[in-house]
Amino acid sequence: MARLEQPERVALLELGRPMEYSPRSVLVHQNEPSTHVMIILAGWTKVTHSAANGYEALLALRGPGDVVGEASAVSGRPRSAMVTAIGKVEAVAIERGRFLDHLAEFPETALQLLSLIGDRTRASDRRRVEQGALGVRERLALLLLELSRTHGVGDAEGVRLTTGLSQHELAGAVGSSREAVARLLKELRERDIVRTSRRGLVIVRPDQLRRIAGGG
Repeated sequence: MARLEQPERVALLELGRPMEYSPRSVLVHQNEPSTHVMIILAGWTKVTHSAANGYEALLALRGPGDVVGEASAVSGRPRSAMVTAIGKVEAVAIERGRFLDHLAEFPETALQLLSLIGDRTRASDRRRVEQGALGVRERLALLLLELSRTHGVGDAEGVRLTTGLSQHELAGAVGSSREAVARLLKELRERDIVRTSRRGLVIVRPDQLRRIAGGG
């Protein structure tokens, strides 16, 4: 939504109906037909893809101003991923037909949507390259650094991550097993690079994470 001018944002939001979701509620189901597009107004969601063998990959986090379900709405194909609320989420749901009609009427909005899809594709390509070129240790360090920038809050200990992601979800984000991620987090705790508690994960020494991410 930040890519659009104010009149375009208002026109788009007026197409939909307000929705509220409790934590762990599903906004979009994987493989379901594309019937609507969601614009997130408040709160955060996780985008995941489940393989046939049960493995679940964390693809992205989406929050205020983000659009979800746009690719399947444009292509007409079933949803490729599931979107789940991490905490309380407020959103606007726009019926697919109204959304497509709006894009035809407002070409600038359509161009910005294409730009968004392109950026997300590039980000996905970058992650695939990282998974092929880097080890799990380096990938986990990169992920924690990225989360510290996008979902980090400074406190007395360091930078506390606000996503509340589990070890299983961190593993899905770096393409590894939960056991491997648990071992790596234990190593990082023992070196006092990170600290974990019921309040979540805190990055104490980001400089050391950067060294690990660089192969150091």
